Amino acid sequence: MEYQMSSYAGQGMDAKPRLLVVKGSFSVMGGAERDILRNLPFLKQLFTIQVATLDVVSELELLCQELKFPLLKPNRHWEAPKDPLSIIRDSATDSSLKFWKEIEGLDEAILESDMIHIISGDGSLSIIDLIPKSIPIHLHLLEPHRGLHEDVLHRKINGKPKRNLTLTKALLSKARKRDISMIKKLSSREKSSISGNSKYTVSRIKEIYDIEAGLLWPSISFDEFSSEPQNDEKENFDEISKPYIVNIGRASWAKGTWETISMLENTGLSMAHVGGGSSEEINQLISHAKSCNVTVWFAPRLTQNELSGLLRGARASVSMAHGEPFGLTPIEAFSIGTPALFVNEGGFTDTITDSENGRLIDRSDTKEWVHALEQSSDIKIRKKWAESGKERIKSLNLTCDMHADRIFQIFEKF
Repeated sequence: MEYQMSSYAGQGMDAKPRLLVVKGSFSVMGGAERDILRNLPFLKQLFTIQVATLDVVSELELLCQELKFPLLKPNRHWEAPKDPLSIIRDSATDSSLKFWKEIEGLDEAILESDMIHIISGDGSLSIIDLIPKSIPIHLHLLEPHRGLHEDVLHRKINGKPKRNLTLTKALLSKARKRDISMIKKLSSREKSSISGNSKYTVSRIKEIYDIEAGLLWPSISFDEFSSEPQNDEKENFDEISKPYIVNIGRASWAKGTWETISMLENTGLSMAHVGGGSSEEINQLISHAKSCNVTVWFAPRLTQNELSGLLRGARASVSMAHGEPFGLTPIEAFSIGTPALFVNEGGFTDTITDSENGRLIDRSDTKEWVHALEQSSDIKIRKKWAESGKERIKSLNLTCDMHADRIFQIFEKF
């Protein structure tokens, strides 16, 4: 593939650089995917945008139609293989590259781009093989590949190993070396830049890849998570009884779902879980919740207004996730004014200051978790934490405008 300079440089003072936004899969529609959709309208103000993905969701299609962005996708659905043998062989990298090559117009879009902005995740990194070295690449590395570099994804919903962890680590050694090689190879390119999404992630990138990464925060929109109820916001949820807490993230050991239910035993609080999960693991969580005498509602995919209403009516937003890279849920809770109670680990420490704008609590300190839940019912404390939380968002400048501007600054460095 031969690179030809884009015409941006010769288009005059009003021309915008061309940015190709790449994300392998949107199917999870978690915090990372919501963050991309949130920021695309603001990137439009600074760039001419095209979007490429292997796994489209309706939210992305509708937004691209509204913003008149070309959406490049394969003619058939791609899904990362999850069976043990495929994981050992790192089949997702090879199969995703095959699908990238099938996308009509992708080669031209790459050649026309002034920069390619890749957001990490299933299927994202393999596109690098199709990008000439003369075209600048920015990789927003949301987390080092957790399945290769940690054991949390190799545990059952209750924390027990799915198989021998030492054997698992050994079997994944080839895939792990390939992942490290891919990231280091990208870093060595003359026109490349890598950013983490939190100070914690930046430290993990250094630890695993020995690379000094930049920092690109996610963003929050006060329009989406308003401190005041919106006219069309849902207020009452018949499926869950008050008082309740909200737990966000796909049900898994990594997200601490099992431990959150355990912590709620004897508190009298229900739990609304948002994020889905496998039917097998959700059934196990339902049985676990019954044994703890905790009522749990596993919500379907919620609209933005439904999620805002659910959070607004909650005692607290709670997470005991293991090594969460950043976690948008604390700042979403700040924005709405719902207390944020989170485990004192990972990227949560970037945004929460204990007892100032929420609580950071040691995982095993059940007594302190219960105390924090009691604090969250105090109107004065809720108000104080909400005000301090909004100040924290302002101090970090987590607006969509600033996120887009930071990406533009990365482009200008090239």
